[in-house]
Amino acid sequence: QKNSCMLPEDLKNFYLMTDGFQMTWSVKTDDTPMPLGSMVINSVSKLCRLGGSSMYTLPNAPTLADLEDDTDEEGDGDKPEKPHFDSRSVIFELDPCNGNGKVCLVYKHTKPVVSPDTEIWFLDRALYWHFLTKTFTAYYRLLITHLGLPQWQYAFTSYGVSPQAK
Repeated sequence: QKNSCMLPEDLKNFYLMTDGFQMTWSVKTDDTPMPLGSMVINSVSKLCRLGGSSMYTLPNAPTLADLEDDTDEEGDGDKPEKPHFDSRSVIFELDPCNGNGKVCLVYKHTKPVVSPDTEIWFLDRALYWHFLTKTFTAYYRLLITHLGLPQWQYAFTSYGVSPQAK
């Protein structure tokens, strides 16, 4: 209600069952546990909206909307149209990815109350968008399949997973 958004049915059902999800796991090396996997779906109260806020605390600092680049080819036929930080999209952070990017629930049209038409996208640290899935359920299955291994979302980018993560 606070953001005038209707959640997609599969995400709403997830939140009716549990208010978010966090699971971490470790491996033992030399009898010392080393953190390895982390799977996170933010709780409803932690669904942060991305967009117009300033990235810095300085007056007149740039906002994410200031980073919009209209020279990108939109509607590339086989590629979904990327989200926008400005008023064309409403974007919520589902997973902070341990600081390696953000998995986001994206309403690509500015009328989320009327139509909960959403997709799941990965926003890398360089602020480039990478399409992950059309539905939350498909994303949840990807999350479980990849066991929350570090930087698994980069497998869906043109750069791929880093050598350290491999």
